[in-house]
Amino acid sequence: MSEDAGEFTIRVAMESDAATIAWHRARMWQDMGELPTDLFEPLRATCEPHLKQRLASGDYIGWLACPAASPDLIVAGAGVHLRGVMPHPLKVGRDTVAIADGRHGTIVNVFTEPEWRRRGVAALLMKQIIAWSREERLDRLVLHASAAGRALYEKMGFVTTNEMRLAND
Repeated sequence: MSEDAGEFTIRVAMESDAATIAWHRARMWQDMGELPTDLFEPLRATCEPHLKQRLASGDYIGWLACPAASPDLIVAGAGVHLRGVMPHPLKVGRDTVAIADGRHGTIVNVFTEPEWRRRGVAALLMKQIIAWSREERLDRLVLHASAAGRALYEKMGFVTTNEMRLAND
């Protein structure tokens, strides 16, 4: 299943794409300044079998972008890690609350090769993910934005929340 988005074709990732997605994941962390050079290969190698297993189980759904003229050249990707949580209240309108099933998705591994950036490919991937999450009726779709990605995500309707995490001192 693939979608032609003009200059790019977006397709669903398969188990055989785990190595590419692991590469993107390590590059993403490296580009954000969070991954020292000596840990690039260990992270990439550790992620690959995890991604393969999660792609196989359906816990991770990924999308990859290729130039329409070069369908074998993967230039960008993004994915959703699915997780189940306890049912919880969900605001569905201004004054309406429902009980959510607890189907959450976390967007991860958003990465575009440097020479393909600023061409709208990340926005195409995000539109695909948002449309898919609505079809799947996820209760919540979240992401952790880098400084470089924040403007795109805000433009697409993502808002800052009150999430906190325990510091690793």
